[in-house]
This record gives sequence, structure tokens and C-alpha cells, in this order.
Amino acid sequence: MEPVYDAVITTARLLWLAEGLKFTVSGVENVPKDGPGVVAINHTGYMDFTYAGIPAFLQHRRKVRFMAKKEVFDNKISGPIMRALKHIPVDRGSGAQSYRDAVDYLKRGELVGVYPEATISRSFELKDFKSGAARMALEADAPIIPTVIWGAQRVWTKGHPKNLGRSGAKIMIGVAEPVEPVGSAEEITGRLHKVMSEKLLELQDAYGEHPHGEYWVPARLGGSAPTLEEANRMDAEEQAAKAAKRAQRDAPDGES
Repeated sequence: MEPVYDAVITTARLLWLAEGLKFTVSGVENVPKDGPGVVAINHTGYMDFTYAGIPAFLQHRRKVRFMAKKEVFDNKISGPIMRALKHIPVDRGSGAQSYRDAVDYLKRGELVGVYPEATISRSFELKDFKSGAARMALEADAPIIPTVIWGAQRVWTKGHPKNLGRSGAKIMIGVAEPVEPVGSAEEITGRLHKVMSEKLLELQDAYGEHPHGEYWVPARLGGSAPTLEEANRMDAEEQAAKAAKRAQRDAPDGES
């Protein structure tokens, strides 16, 4: 038993009820009853990880250990909670330790949640995937559980205000058949991207209306979200600005 994790789940359910969120969950039979699994999640909003553990808990009362940025663990409020839930801190400047921790969790039979896109997709389309999920699946001999969420961007996403009140937003979660760790990391990553792309289209088709011009609707579906190419450019510009800021901060006095 994990009383802290159980309490967090109860609290989350109460919050979702207060927000009026409407969940549709499919494919829970694809979550393994026991043993390791890399839960690969698409990334459209800040609340994705709170929804991504629903299928495993619904089907087998299993809990997912999520990889999350180190800053969340450094916070005096969220840090103790994240550590109590046994989530895994990720230092983006040096990810080797978090990778080893994730593999160790998998070898102990845990479910580990990862974002192959690494960062939120401003376009709400799938970005290119990093190979970390495939590499850890290979090393731990664990299946990858493709988990796609659609609608989470309506609650809170990058570049837009939070919508944590009673929004009544519809959120769909679909779990595809596991991707087995067979072949190279690049081959597995390619298969994973294909499976998750197909699942995303399936959920979007079943979602219902995507209002024209809405910020949370992809450009492909008539929304005002940037295209994938535009979003990639925005991400590159943001990373360049952050790098320049770090360089200026770290420069010796008198240099610019």
C-alpha cells in the first residue's frame, strides 16, 4: 500500500469532479497486469501526467512512476510529494542519472511514464520522438505502452492561461497495443511514433466538434494552434534565447 499516492489519487479525482472533466478511456486491456512497462505519453499540456496514470489504475490498480523535470522536485511544496510518489527527477542538463533510475525501476517491475517528445507540442501534433523510451525498454526488456491523451490542452497548455475552473472539458485517453523492444532503438522509436500517430488520429476523429479558430485545435483541423513546422521554429527560438541567457549569466564579470 502507498497511502500518499492513494491520497493524491483521491484528491485528483475530487478536483476533476469539481472541474467537470469528462473522461473517456479506452484500451485499458493493453496495460500489463504486472511486470515492467514504459508508458509513453504524448505531451500537449501541463496536466498530462495526472491523466496518463488513469488506465493503469483503472485496470489493475497499478501506479505509474513519472519522469519529471528536476525543478518540480526542487520546489518546497511539490518536491516532497513527488519524492513520496517515487517519481523520477530529470536534470535536462545531465540526464544520465534519471535514465539509470528509470531502468532500475523497470527492472524492479514498475511502470515508468515518459514523454518521447520531451517538451509540450504547441501544435498539438506529435513532434519527433527522442529515443530514450526505446533505449530503456531495450535495456530493461520491457514493453512500451503507447498512451495518447486528447483534450488535456484545454485545461492548461503552454502559452495560454490555465483553465482549472469548471470547464467541463472532454478528455480522451487511448492505450494502444504494446510495442515490444525488438530491433534497434531507432526502429522501435519509429514504430512507436507510428502507433501513437494512428491512435491520436483515432481519438481526434471520435472526439466530436473541434471549433474553428480555437487555440486548442490543431491548424490541420481548422484551429488557431501553430502548425508543427511553426511550433518547431518557436521552440528553437525559445531554446536559443534560453541558451543566450545562460551564457550571459555564466560569463565572467565584464564580458557580454
